[in-house]
Amino acid sequence: MATKEELQTQADAEIEAAKPMYKQVNNERLEFTDADYDQAKIDLGNYKWEEQQFGYIQARQEAFESIGNQLDQLFWDISNNKLDKTGEWYKAIKKIKDDNPKPE
Repeated sequence: MATKEELQTQADAEIEAAKPMYKQVNNERLEFTDADYDQAKIDLGNYKWEEQQFGYIQARQEAFESIGNQLDQLFWDISNNKLDKTGEWYKAIKKIKDDNPKPE
């Protein structure tokens, strides 16, 4: 896992490689000022850090079944005496967590 400084260095290089960059002001196309480039580097560095640290949360949320479907899985696991690691609900949740681990 990259440090915040490493991610910021990557972001700086990406913005430098993307030059020239433009913005629209009062219906006029203008190249970024030095301050705009500096802010773009900060914003991209912060985005990369947040994605690394917290991206797993959104990935998990998108992968989880609806609450209704999870409750149905639990109902059938209980009915089949599989309210342990052999149950379908546990296996589904375990796969999602394994596929989208928390950063350490």
